[in-house]
Amino acid sequence: MVSTSVDIVKEELPLEQETLLLSEDVGSGLVLVDIINGFCTVGAGNLAPREPNDQITGMIDESARLARVFCEKKWPIMAFLDSHHPNKAEHPYPPHCISGTDESNLVPALKWLEKESNVTIRRKDCFDGYLGSMENDGSNVFVDWVKTNNIKLILVVGVCTDICVLDFVCSTLSAKNRGFLGPLEEVVVYSRGCATFNFPRHLAGSIKHSLAHPQELMHHVGLYMAKTRGAKVAREVSLGAPKNP
Repeated sequence: MVSTSVDIVKEELPLEQETLLLSEDVGSGLVLVDIINGFCTVGAGNLAPREPNDQITGMIDESARLARVFCEKKWPIMAFLDSHHPNKAEHPYPPHCISGTDESNLVPALKWLEKESNVTIRRKDCFDGYLGSMENDGSNVFVDWVKTNNIKLILVVGVCTDICVLDFVCSTLSAKNRGFLGPLEEVVVYSRGCATFNFPRHLAGSIKHSLAHPQELMHHVGLYMAKTRGAKVAREVSLGAPKNP
């Protein structure tokens, strides 16, 4: 059997994943990264999938499932939505998720979150949700969210695994290590709740200045890099029973 490049990478960079049991005894927060039409809904924009994609569909399903659990428990959720000014480019990508368009809005399966009292929505104009939470006065909406809700564990889902998800995770872990995030102890990335895009080499080669981006390989690399920064990676997430007093 001939090994594919993905098989070789997974063999050389093995990724140990765990099962996460969410408990009412630990203050948990759910972070949704860019689960918006412009990245997830077929044909919705320059960076949207051109056809249905199993990894993206699975990510939406798992994110919606977890969001329901968190809303039923009234646990805090923060949703980052990529929203760009039409005259501000984000190199190397073409214009996408322009503010005021449906591209920058939550996908239909998560639209209901806009009415939930435990949900904080933050529109950002950069890859990194941590930096995108900075205000002009130097405060940070994400940091305030963590401290106000006494969050000890954040569970991260969304797109893209190796871009916006990874950037946010790396910044959050650095901030935690510097003592900027108070009660936060753990950052967990849910692998089945994340996805990235697919841009094969044969397509990239036909477009000037384009970079190949094989989906399964880059998804694995994104998760692996998050773990090298200190995040935990979970393949299963479920609700655990509270500890006995």
